[in-house]
Amino acid sequence: MIGSRQDVSRAYCAACGERVTREFRPGPDGRPRATCPKCRSLERHRFLSLLLGALAPELRDLDTIVEIAPSRQSKLLLDRLEARHRVSLDAGYDAREVDALASLTDLPLRDGSVDLLVCYHVLEHVPDDCAAMREIARVLSPRGIALVEVPIKLGVDTEEDLTASPEECARRFGQRDHVRWYGDDFDDRLSAAGLASTRVTPPSLVGEAAVDRFRLMAHEVVWLVRPGRGTVSPMLPGDPASGLAAAFDALIADLDQAQHQLGRARARADRLAARSDELRAQLAAVRPARRRAVLTRLRRAVAL
Repeated sequence: MIGSRQDVSRAYCAACGERVTREFRPGPDGRPRATCPKCRSLERHRFLSLLLGALAPELRDLDTIVEIAPSRQSKLLLDRLEARHRVSLDAGYDAREVDALASLTDLPLRDGSVDLLVCYHVLEHVPDDCAAMREIARVLSPRGIALVEVPIKLGVDTEEDLTASPEECARRFGQRDHVRWYGDDFDDRLSAAGLASTRVTPPSLVGEAAVDRFRLMAHEVVWLVRPGRGTVSPMLPGDPASGLAAAFDALIADLDQAQHQLGRARARADRLAARSDELRAQLAAVRPARRRAVLTRLRRAVAL
């Protein structure tokens, strides 16, 4: 139990910026330690917050941010960037609150008008995903960045079936309205659409220690894409060679040491408080005359 309490005290939510003293709750699919008990962010929201922080030098003076199929948590994160225009879009397959209903294959946006586009877990729903990728390439400004996330199976090519029934889609692709599982060729699809891609994972960005501290999924992959073609390497400034992951490791080690010292100081303060209460109780039990004598000796002892 003590080990469990210590583990909880180490958790920190990068989405709401709070240290979490209760255990993270299960996710929508039952996976453990997924949901922040304070802001209800999931692992992808916390990783998005860290990604936006790493990209901060490139995300200054933004004109237009677009989010496809937004969530409440991601909206809050993107609002912090203070872009001049913030647009949320959805095709209308659920009841999210958005600025406009639009398909990712036909975005109501001017060419080269978007500085940041966030598209998480959408492309696997879209029958013509290549057209959707071309639309992303079309609307990105020359400095534009898109953050894209899809379900992927590494070591195989993309598997898709546009004719499968909802039941078959659930069995083969994990959800009734998914039409594919992406594979290793996802970067090639992006490149063919005019997008240069970089794969980013939590360990490559912030290091293994931070993955545990922020309650991230080590195997999560986000694609950082820009106008262009091909795959970019290494993986963001979070590549081990950049020192960012090492900096996070050092910071977390310092935090752990400070937390350990604080715990020892609190334990010592608790012992002193308990001893003080004990002495007060003993003092209250003696006769007044003797009490004055005891107080006199205590004052003299303190004065020494």
